[in-house]
Amino acid sequence: MNESLATHFPANSLRRTVARIWADPDSRSTLIGVLGVLLIHLLLWLLTPWLLRMEPVSALNRPPAAPRTFNIEMAPDTFTKPPPPKALPNKFVETNPDAPENTPDKTNNFAAQNQQVAQEKPTPDSKSDRPAIEGQKEIQTTQIVSGQLSKPIEHIEATPPAETPPADTPVATPKAEQNPLAGFDKKEGESKDGVGTNVAKLEANAKPIPEKIEGAKDAPFVDNPTANQPAIDPKRPRARPTVVKQQQVRPAIFTENKFGTSNIGNIAVDAKWSNYGAYLQRMIDTVQVQWERILIESKTYPPSGSTVTVRFILNSEGRIAQILEVENHSTDQASRACVSGVTDRAPYGPWTDDMKAMLGEQQEMTFTFYYQ
Repeated sequence: MNESLATHFPANSLRRTVARIWADPDSRSTLIGVLGVLLIHLLLWLLTPWLLRMEPVSALNRPPAAPRTFNIEMAPDTFTKPPPPKALPNKFVETNPDAPENTPDKTNNFAAQNQQVAQEKPTPDSKSDRPAIEGQKEIQTTQIVSGQLSKPIEHIEATPPAETPPADTPVATPKAEQNPLAGFDKKEGESKDGVGTNVAKLEANAKPIPEKIEGAKDAPFVDNPTANQPAIDPKRPRARPTVVKQQQVRPAIFTENKFGTSNIGNIAVDAKWSNYGAYLQRMIDTVQVQWERILIESKTYPPSGSTVTVRFILNSEGRIAQILEVENHSTDQASRACVSGVTDRAPYGPWTDDMKAMLGEQQEMTFTFYYQ
């Protein structure tokens, strides 16, 4: 009888055992749990020396990164405090040339002379920098007095014509009294060549005439004793010649201002003198005279109520550098007259050093012309 021996390999047995356990759901979950615990313990055993190390692990050190370079360019004025803006004048006003010189305490107005606000009739509890003025509301101006820039002229009021003007009446000049010279010659003695005279008292109005002429003793002696007496109508006396006093300022368009000042005096406005104010006033007066002259010579006048605005650049030499804009609300003839009024009398004179420091090398200006 033959006996056969079967060889059992551990690997095959373990494989069959695992396959049998994996086939059972309960055994499979137990197997997975055991394997997970073993894996966790294995990882802890491997990582514990690294986690609890006291010295740095050289294997994990990274090489230092190469330093980066940056080029930064900064503007020169980035951290520089900007200079304060130029203190330009706030508002130009036209003053009263007859008002007394008086520097105001505080004002934003500048002009050709110092003035402190005043008016003839005070406004109680009012502190305006301009006097109370009756005027219109559409046009904003700074004028407080009106006049003419031309010199005062002698003015004689016209006498209304008489229905029957009286004729001049010839009047004879009183005849002057004239007396002949007193005395006469006498010849006395034996000598035929001797000459003798009588001395007599000289009478008044003695003249070398042969006979006496009767007349007034105090009348002047004239060659033409007749003259014409001016005709005088007692019902129409002649007007007395007078001189009309006009202020040397531009004709004004007043802007209404109900709230004035409590200061009493000749009408004035708060303003401080400056070289720029005096220069600007002279320039405005020059433009005004030239503009009026152009209108008079043209013998035509634009429609009343129309306006023309001229915007231009004035440089430090007093020249009109450029006409920027002409806003015309009138006729073409009115527009040309306004532009010529600004440009014809240029240059207006160089600026002073303090004007250049304040305004720079040029300044933009706007002139508005009103036709009334």
